[in-house]
Amino acid sequence: MTLAPYASDPARSRGREFAMENAVARGPRSAYQRDRDRIIHSIAFRRLRYKTQVFIAPDGDHYRVRLTHSLEVAQIARVIARILGLDEDLTEALALAHDIGHPPFGHAGEDALDAALHKAGGFDHNAHTLRTLMRLDSPYCEHDGLNLTWETLEGLAKHNGPVLEPNWALSELDAAYGLELNTHASLEAQVAALSDDIAYDNHDIDDGLRAGFLDLDELLAHPFVAGQWAEVERRYPGVPRDRQLAELIRTQIGVMVNDLVAQTQANLAGVGSVEEVRAAGRPLVAFSPEVAEGERAFKRFMYDKLYYHPEQLETARRARAVLAELYSAYSQETVLMEESWIDTMPRYEPERSRHIADYIAGMTDRFAISCHEQIYGRTPEGLSNV
Repeated sequence: MTLAPYASDPARSRGREFAMENAVARGPRSAYQRDRDRIIHSIAFRRLRYKTQVFIAPDGDHYRVRLTHSLEVAQIARVIARILGLDEDLTEALALAHDIGHPPFGHAGEDALDAALHKAGGFDHNAHTLRTLMRLDSPYCEHDGLNLTWETLEGLAKHNGPVLEPNWALSELDAAYGLELNTHASLEAQVAALSDDIAYDNHDIDDGLRAGFLDLDELLAHPFVAGQWAEVERRYPGVPRDRQLAELIRTQIGVMVNDLVAQTQANLAGVGSVEEVRAAGRPLVAFSPEVAEGERAFKRFMYDKLYYHPEQLETARRARAVLAELYSAYSQETVLMEESWIDTMPRYEPERSRHIADYIAGMTDRFAISCHEQIYGRTPEGLSNV
């Protein structure tokens, strides 16, 4: 496939942080294909299987977790990248890796670690994604981290836009391997970011209804989905409701993807290089104003009805307590940690506290619960509410 002039070309990659002098060629892969494969084969990626998406440690087999969510984002992102003539492998790598920095229990876990590190610079899951891939997950003999290309690291750092006030973790990594944090990222990164929104806007509907947290009639009356629902009922009268809802979600994804592609193609008129993309001063991958406004309103609805549901807030409170108690235990008794983490424990602050947070952030939901039970002799009740 011929790349568009504004795409990221793997043949023009800025390279990797560490030289690969003794690297063995393993097949005719581009630099971005190798990045994608390194991410897929990493321990950090596998751990996403047991990390919270919407619901903590769900008992049901059909609820999404960070891993399945990341796969869904990658599927949507790759479709968009192909239509726009972007590098699909870089787009897929960014989509697959974008949530690797999430600790157990999702945003509740992030809040707990941020509070625990309030004297050591705080915790941010986006920065921790870079820290994990560049320093912590280290399967290679020659260097720390996965040694991904500059474009992949840049995209992960800036997929939500320029970072004008990076936290300590991202600042350290940027100092070691400058990521030009004050500019916008590539189109591939921008596509991955909005594919994330498309995925969870729609797939969280499915999980919210399955859990009984969303009221069906209230959902279907919302302006962002009401028109598509009317069309589904017109086309498939008498079909079981669960199949109609699945069709609604597919249709809604298609509407958002088509709108994004059309608006982005209009925004790219006259853009002739990836350098112009970075210097544009605004994201060029975007929804139309009408869809963007509707999507924001729908997000507010989902926060009110699902993410901030009273039962969800109570579960998040319990989850924060679990991680706070784990952090406290490891801070007082480092021998409770795994041996390899004890052996590499820094002697001084703030590195010592950050090391403990690295250990906790790498846990899955169920491992964090198990560690808490081993230390405190009890399993926290009410952590899984579905």
